[in-house]
Amino acid sequence: MLDLIFSGGPLVWILVGCSMVCFAIFLERFLYFHRASVNIGQLLDGLANLIRRRKFAEAMHQCALTPGPAARVMRTALMRHDYSREYLRDIVQEAGQLEVPRVERSLRILLTIAYVAPLIGLLGTLLGLLDTFGEVNQGVGVASSFSLAGGVYRSLVTSATGLIVAIPSYVLYSFLASRAKLLLHDIERGGIEIINLIEDSRQQTSIISIEESQLHQPGDGGEAGRKGNHRKNRPS
Repeated sequence: MLDLIFSGGPLVWILVGCSMVCFAIFLERFLYFHRASVNIGQLLDGLANLIRRRKFAEAMHQCALTPGPAARVMRTALMRHDYSREYLRDIVQEAGQLEVPRVERSLRILLTIAYVAPLIGLLGTLLGLLDTFGEVNQGVGVASSFSLAGGVYRSLVTSATGLIVAIPSYVLYSFLASRAKLLLHDIERGGIEIINLIEDSRQQTSIISIEESQLHQPGDGGEAGRKGNHRKNRPS
């Protein structure tokens, strides 16, 4: 393998550098997705219990302790739980848009390497063939099959190296892109669900306040009326 790299020329070293960049990006993104991935269903269940009891401070603290962009988006909505539903929707949307570049960071570089690596390999092959046949053209016009085969062999090394770099790069990009899509889906789901939970807690609070006001409001058939009727009907 090292013989192929050394015989391929300078473009092969460029491809080797691209492969190292791909590996570094994949390792960094894989660790990021591993840390950011949480069970969004369990998180929402825990927050729902706190929001129903109007314990927004504890809910925000739980979101702060949970890693990942979905928890940050939900915490942003909880910090402004007194605002209207339309304003909360705008807040969640803006917070989610800020998290998208963090989730998709460096994925374009990985895709670019997957597209460009075969072209670099093809360029190295063409340059190698031009160099080989250029030497033949500068001579007497006769070259042995051994020298031509050696030149073509060295030229094809760059094309093979380009494909060796491009194919794994695209596979790794597809894997990371699927993880990023799932994470963005969790962000969207968390934002929608947290708004619904906040709105449900408001309606529950308003219903309780209405029932309390009806209990304290005096009526004709209340306890005072019953006492008055009892006094009137009591024999003297």
